[in-house]
Amino acid sequence: MLLATVLPRVFILKDKGQDIPLTDPEPRWSVEAVMNFYANMYPILTTAKVSAPKIKDDAVEYRFESVMGTKG
Repeated sequence: MLLATVLPRVFILKDKGQDIPLTDPEPRWSVEAVMNFYANMYPILTTAKVSAPKIKDDAVEYRFESVMGTKG
């Protein structure tokens, strides 16, 4: 018998070389809505893109990746 379960979502923000795990504020929200929710605390998210989801440790992991380069 197969048992289907919903995997929790985990969001990872890479900022200044560190991976910052972000909790899912509302499972019914789209990934873009979650990114907009956290953009108030992490302004770099306003220009970030979302990577394809990966299943890791029984959770669906999304990575927010900055598309801005560095000066210099």
